[in-house]
Amino acid sequence: MSIKKGIKHSKEEKESGIMKFLQKLGKALMLPVACLPICGILMGLGYALCPSTMQGGDVVGLLQQIGFFLVKAGGAVIDNMAWLFAIGIGVGMTDDHDGTGALAALVSWLMITNLLAVGTVSTIMTLDEIATIAFSKIANPFIAILAGIIGSTCYNKFKNAKLPDWLAFFSGKRCVAIVAGVVSILASVVLLFVWPILFNGLVALGNGIASMGYFGAGLYAFFNRLLIPTGLHHALNNVFWFDTIGLGDLNHFWAGDTTASANLSWDLGIYMSGFFPCMMFGIPGAALAMIQTAKDNKKKIAIGIVMSAAISAFVCGVTEPFEFAFMFLAPALYVVYAALYGIFTVITCFVGFRAGFSFSAGLTDLIFSASLPAAHNTWMIIPLGIAAFLVFYFVFKFAILKWDLKTPGREDDDDEADDAEKSATLANNDFTAVAQTILEGLGGKENVVTIGNCITRLRLTVKDDSLVDDKKIKSAGVSGVMHPGKNNVQVVIGMQVQFVADEFKKLCK
Repeated sequence: MSIKKGIKHSKEEKESGIMKFLQKLGKALMLPVACLPICGILMGLGYALCPSTMQGGDVVGLLQQIGFFLVKAGGAVIDNMAWLFAIGIGVGMTDDHDGTGALAALVSWLMITNLLAVGTVSTIMTLDEIATIAFSKIANPFIAILAGIIGSTCYNKFKNAKLPDWLAFFSGKRCVAIVAGVVSILASVVLLFVWPILFNGLVALGNGIASMGYFGAGLYAFFNRLLIPTGLHHALNNVFWFDTIGLGDLNHFWAGDTTASANLSWDLGIYMSGFFPCMMFGIPGAALAMIQTAKDNKKKIAIGIVMSAAISAFVCGVTEPFEFAFMFLAPALYVVYAALYGIFTVITCFVGFRAGFSFSAGLTDLIFSASLPAAHNTWMIIPLGIAAFLVFYFVFKFAILKWDLKTPGREDDDDEADDAEKSATLANNDFTAVAQTILEGLGGKENVVTIGNCITRLRLTVKDDSLVDDKKIKSAGVSGVMHPGKNNVQVVIGMQVQFVADEFKKLCK
């Protein structure tokens, strides 16, 4: 019985560790994600002023020139989103948010994307058509996230590394980027064989789905959203939107074809139409649910993150600012989110709404695609949109509250920082002296592994928790000492914690 309990406890700890890692990753993504919504809005306005930037043609007149300028301004960030993710995670997941982690992440990103570029890979092996497509899509958010994790992990592990005298120049932080580069080479070797297998597998899945009609379209929409974090959704997109296996839903739609005129084997537009109600109306509904369920003291933060992202999704179908804001904080909710896309795609197919996109399923593309021959019942975006808004809103609100999901504005820091902690004050305003006393109570800097802080607490990891002297730490004038887990110490300081944390880090150098 005791063995079973031990196994269960170990499993729970492992699951808890995974969730903590994912939530830490989600928080690290908040910094780059915050840059995206305004860029999406700029692109939406630009497309509205200058449709030729979407469909091709000359840029004529002042308004179109302004629109072209806005599209390029927004695209400068949206098109290079992966770079932002790599750098943001490289900083956000380091123990002390040091820029060296960002540098190491950038090194990792550049190395992996160059080693796995089509030109590089084709030199060392023969690539078929699908493998060529696979490696042409290697510069994606998944690789960026991987690079960020590599960079930040290498920093946390090697920032204090001491090398032999003849290599002393590269000791400490100087060796972090070097180690990250070596790890990235090894990761590239693994991906060299794994990436095309995954890509080919998804193409095969797409082939199977293509024979399932409207329900297949729903499955495609589900997997399309589900695979966004990995970048592997491109494998399915190439099957359904382009002419990889003889479909090409997007190509035929914008070429002015109809199902009958082009003698197509599928109902033209079914692999695009279902995205419109979800992106234009479903995401704003989900965003409203997140705002309403956010902590009172974090509602403004939630509004800033998800509402601007919702506007971006509605105007031009740029959904990444919304999706990356919660997919790692609440992965279960993201699966639900993907499932809703699948359900609404099936519904959309059956009611006969047909629209297409050349960029994404936002208002701009809806307007321009409405005049094409394959477009049908575009007015139904109103009832479908209302339904999507309500369903996404109630499903998200129920799931967030039922399972206490950590969506933007509901992070653990908020639960821990109650009113009592926020009103806590230090008995000693000499932050250096406070930090020194806390350090002594922890057993000295040699016993300190990681340093961090939330709103009110100094969060520390130590090598040997038997060396921790709570009485000594409390003598610094702090409000309390907590031990949430083995080798984990939290010192309750109050709203002045940042000043103490800064001095503490100086003493530990």
